[in-house]
Amino acid sequence: MGEALHLAQQAVTTGDVPVGAVVLGPNGAVVGRGQNRREADGDPTAHAEVLAIREAAAALGSWRLEGCTLVVTLEPCTMCAGAIVLARLDRVVLGAWDPKAGAAGSVRDVLRDSRLNHRVDVVGRVREEESAALLRDFFGERR
Repeated sequence: MGEALHLAQQAVTTGDVPVGAVVLGPNGAVVGRGQNRREADGDPTAHAEVLAIREAAAALGSWRLEGCTLVVTLEPCTMCAGAIVLARLDRVVLGAWDPKAGAAGSVRDVLRDSRLNHRVDVVGRVREEESAALLRDFFGERR
């Protein structure tokens, strides 16, 4: 979670919401990194999770990320949860829950929906306070 938190802090420099993500390969090595870049890139899909998944797929030479884990500072939204399921990631480790838009168990549970063709293990509240503090500080400065 340490590297994901560092990436989240970097997102702030471009005016993006501080969310960071890394994909760990089957051997535990980082194979993909991402930080929110919607503002920086003018791209509504440039969420940390999507960018980390894209980089991991390129590094591993396959869109199937079986055996991989996504570590992310904030619970994925519905778009990112869909990408996680489609990429066949095994596990998501998250910092803070998102009670407004989360899709890994708070508002929705796309990742463990039995109607889908793949389900993802979810581990929450890993370094939760640090992850939540980044978001509180970011939005506190903008209000």
